[in-house]
Amino acid sequence: MTLQNFINDALSPWLNTEGIDNDIVLSSRIRLARNFEQVPFPTSGDTAAMEKVLQFIDQEFNQQTFQDFKQFQLVKMSDLKPIEKRGLVEKHLISPNLAENEQTGAVLISKNEQASVMVNEEDHLRIQLYFPGFELTKALEKAEQLDDWFENRTRYAFDEKRGYLTSCPTNVGTGLRASVMMHLPALSMTNQMNNLIPEINKLGLVVRGIYGEGSEALGQLYQVSNQMTLGKSEEDIVEDLKSVVKQVIESERRAREWIMEQLGIQLEDRIFRSYGILANSRVIQSKEAAKCLSDVRLGIDMGMIKNVPKTILNELMVLTQPAFLQQYAKKQLAPNERDVFRANLIRERLQLEH
Repeated sequence: MTLQNFINDALSPWLNTEGIDNDIVLSSRIRLARNFEQVPFPTSGDTAAMEKVLQFIDQEFNQQTFQDFKQFQLVKMSDLKPIEKRGLVEKHLISPNLAENEQTGAVLISKNEQASVMVNEEDHLRIQLYFPGFELTKALEKAEQLDDWFENRTRYAFDEKRGYLTSCPTNVGTGLRASVMMHLPALSMTNQMNNLIPEINKLGLVVRGIYGEGSEALGQLYQVSNQMTLGKSEEDIVEDLKSVVKQVIESERRAREWIMEQLGIQLEDRIFRSYGILANSRVIQSKEAAKCLSDVRLGIDMGMIKNVPKTILNELMVLTQPAFLQQYAKKQLAPNERDVFRANLIRERLQLEH
């Protein structure tokens, strides 16, 4: 896997596998925030200290393999163009915050892109691990093993009472952020999300858009994650999140049954109109594309559309975003040019399946 694969290929290899409850849960993610002992946090440390962190990661882990996570490659933000960094954000391999650290920011990415380790973001390390579908327990197990691999070669900043010490107080303790990416079109159509989100928040969890904090739920895709990291074990945090996610899955399935019973032909019409827009449009904006892709995904999951694999939709959700679109075009595009190119690209990908 080369840097150009990370940047140019919209669909990460691990997304080619369908996981548990994949009609609703696209992916499960575990993120661990870690810092080195006696080294200033990135938010307060000087450039020289952060460069030492980066050099250590480069020497110890670049081109290394751990279990199924093969050939980690270190990608430095200073080596990337702005559009390339944005492409990595659109694939969830880095955060927007890391993309802004052009001096000492970097990311270790495994060959299949299932694991990525952000270096010198808010913390020295942010270890991320993804699994397709609803696989939080397995993701936690593998993330802890990956975490041990790093800890065997260094010493983390750790306090017996507080746990892992982090730049942001909300991450102190386990340093764990567990999240699932969910497709919730029926709950959105029936306006139940407006009531559901505050109820989830009361349980110490948070619901965000597709790119995390401050982002909107494009294509009815929502991230549900924990907020508290202190006072609970990693296993308890994950179990609490799993319990809530299971309830959301059940609610979404009931809502899908309801709209099918109540709307019937109108729902079918909406889904096939969206497919028609994707298959025939000459100009389409990103928000409209995301909405139509959501409708078509729902149509596939409800058995209405049978000739389009969901992997194509996963690819198009990333490929039609501004940075990837321009990477694919191999040139900068004005907004109106992107809308034309996006429509052409969607038609091309859908026709490949006929």
